[in-house]
Amino acid sequence: MHAFEAEHGVVLPEPYRTFVAEIADGSPVGPPFYGLVPVAELPTDWGADRRKRVLARAFPLVEQWVWEADEDTPEEELDDAIEPVFDHGSVVLGTDGCGRYWHLIVTGQHRGHVWFVDGGGATPFGAPFGGTTATPGFAAGSPTGRKARSGSTPRPEHRPGAASTHARITAVQQ
Repeated sequence: MHAFEAEHGVVLPEPYRTFVAEIADGSPVGPPFYGLVPVAELPTDWGADRRKRVLARAFPLVEQWVWEADEDTPEEELDDAIEPVFDHGSVVLGTDGCGRYWHLIVTGQHRGHVWFVDGGGATPFGAPFGGTTATPGFAAGSPTGRKARSGSTPRPEHRPGAASTHARITAVQQ
């Protein structure tokens, strides 16, 4: 655990940190649908051609962003704005397949919260953000924490028009 944190310049949020150190670093049983990936790994469908992930850079969002609904931003600008959502400030907990990932935010304003990120947008998970009554975070609001209680994986819905432009990305100075 300490070596991973030192290598990436982050301290993992509790209770995820304790879970990985004392209970299990990954699990073949989900959710996410294809299991919880070990902290130093990425899901098998992540893709080898992606940019290097930088966990120490703050996760760039503070609210839901549905980029597939953003028709005003040029595609190249949009692509440049989307990359940090996938690659900065989070560990990937796992995948539901088809490019749908559960991220635990490790830096930035939403540190400790779980987000659902896919090709259409990014959505924070938890009661304060809508779509569920669960508490945000790994133990209470994450797909893994909810599985033990409910037996099903929650699926956040992208709300059209909510944070639909990359202007909603925060500019975080390190």
